[in-house]
Amino acid sequence: MAEAQCPYVLDTQGADTHGESARLREQGPIALVELPGGVRAWSVHDYELAKQILLDERFSKNPRTSWPAYINGEIPRDWPMISWVAMDNMATHDGAGHARLRRLLLKAFTTSRVEAMAPHIDVIVQDLLDEIGAGDPDEVVDLKSRYCQALPSRLMCELFGVPEEARADVLRGGHVNVDTRITPEEAEANVDQWEKAIADLVAFKHEHPGDDLTSALIAAKEEDGSQLTDSELIGTLHLMLGAGSETMVNSLNYAIIAVLSDRDLRDKVMGGEVRWEDVMEETLRVECPVAHLPFRFATERFELGGVTIEQGDPLMIDYAAIGRDPKLHGETADVFDATRADKTHLSFGHGVHYCLGVRLAKVATLAMLPALFERYPDIELTVPRDRLEPQGSFIMNGRKDCPVRLRGRVAAHV
Repeated sequence: MAEAQCPYVLDTQGADTHGESARLREQGPIALVELPGGVRAWSVHDYELAKQILLDERFSKNPRTSWPAYINGEIPRDWPMISWVAMDNMATHDGAGHARLRRLLLKAFTTSRVEAMAPHIDVIVQDLLDEIGAGDPDEVVDLKSRYCQALPSRLMCELFGVPEEARADVLRGGHVNVDTRITPEEAEANVDQWEKAIADLVAFKHEHPGDDLTSALIAAKEEDGSQLTDSELIGTLHLMLGAGSETMVNSLNYAIIAVLSDRDLRDKVMGGEVRWEDVMEETLRVECPVAHLPFRFATERFELGGVTIEQGDPLMIDYAAIGRDPKLHGETADVFDATRADKTHLSFGHGVHYCLGVRLAKVATLAMLPALFERYPDIELTVPRDRLEPQGSFIMNGRKDCPVRLRGRVAAHV
């Protein structure tokens, strides 16, 4: 790892995601950072440089071939971020290996399957709205856990055919996976627990296939007859069930917070002057649900963004900073403005690793946002926005909760 810069130690609490990005930006488009365990990496927070890197084949996603510290055993199994390199899926493969895994996943995760889920998403949304409104009118409801998290969790479990009794175990690992405050002991235990939970699901679906994505992944074949190995299946399910649900939770939560915090925006959205699509896209730009996404690894030594990248150096993309790049969005880059014409962001990635779940995430978001405010038009936050606690992660950009009162509720959905 290059020694030219003094590394900035990332806050494992994630207490000030955007302030941290602003301080990193002062060092230029790329900065040296220190991760838990004293591991050093590069953080990229410049929009144009990030796009360049996301298309640059000199960066590998595969730690098994491109990260000497991991290959040599210097990164222990109890490293707090170990699950991000130990997974065997599209996010840790390149080239032909990545293309093969993506093709097999696309054979199961089809556009028609996603489109067919839209009516079911609407049903889940209305069920959840019934549930959160069933208590005392003055009850404080945490929308993040009971609405924003409840739908993606239920949706992903139904999509992948996770039995009801196994859902808590299958989902637990994804929540722990993004917590950068965990101890080495907790990290190792999480890998063991999560791998077993997913392996049990794969074994169950081998014996009891159904009309679900896990069964479809097991059955998917390449033209030469090759299929996903169980290791690849487990890794793919880690990625889809974990990363897929966590990102949707945070983007939904931030969109709701944005509308609840701005009466003028709320009036314009409810009056049809501002589209929910614009709220969604501006949320993705200014509050990307992912902060620092691990990892890419340099496969050779080269100059980039004014620094020397050494072969084997790990790198993370600071997505939370990219949408706020002042070189792209000017002096108002940090301001939430759903009416701005240019909402350019990279929150779903760029290049061959572009997120496969984009369509599903947008369908779910555009079902949940209007339904919430139509059912509970006088809903309000119980604390000021600036007092909402951080999630506790420098990987994800999120709030711990979203406490509200559902005042002015209308009749339940029939």
